[in-house]
Amino acid sequence: MKKIGVLALQGAVDEHIQMIESVGALPFKVKRSSDLDGLDGLVLPGGESTTMRKIMKRYDLMEPIRAFSKEGKAIFGTCAGLVLLSKEIEGGEESLGLIDATAIRNGFGRQKESFEAELNVEAFGESAFEAIFIRAPYLIEPSNEVAVLATVENRIVAAKQTNILVTAFHPELTNDNRWMNYFLEKMV
Repeated sequence: MKKIGVLALQGAVDEHIQMIESVGALPFKVKRSSDLDGLDGLVLPGGESTTMRKIMKRYDLMEPIRAFSKEGKAIFGTCAGLVLLSKEIEGGEESLGLIDATAIRNGFGRQKESFEAELNVEAFGESAFEAIFIRAPYLIEPSNEVAVLATVENRIVAAKQTNILVTAFHPELTNDNRWMNYFLEKMV
């Protein structure tokens, strides 16, 4: 059984744990670098990216997460996780630098501009994915190494690069576990 950690500092931790269980994997909460030991993959949940980064720095998690990725272990970032995993964040904030694209924080607007949209994802076949966007970011300027998996209004909202998967939306807030299944089957 695959062991998947969820960075449990802030954000939608419990929802990701339920999603991991729904695809038959074993979830673990990650609060310290030692919690990464023995994991097959890691999820960086949605939440508030600035707060999460500050806590990650306070608990010395930035370098251990980078090392986890360099070992070839898969990481899935949703919403704030996408921002933290990007190579750059517009405005110059520090990131983990693990997917070669720039993140635009709150790219679709503030809380009141939150929305839902049907996404056509080639890997999911004919059935659209109903995505929930809350203060959603998006990616720009991806390198040739980044595979774009979904867009909204020509903005990149899902992508992958080697062992990194990111979504600008919150699949954990739906009953549709296809993104977590994709992460486990294609990346972990």
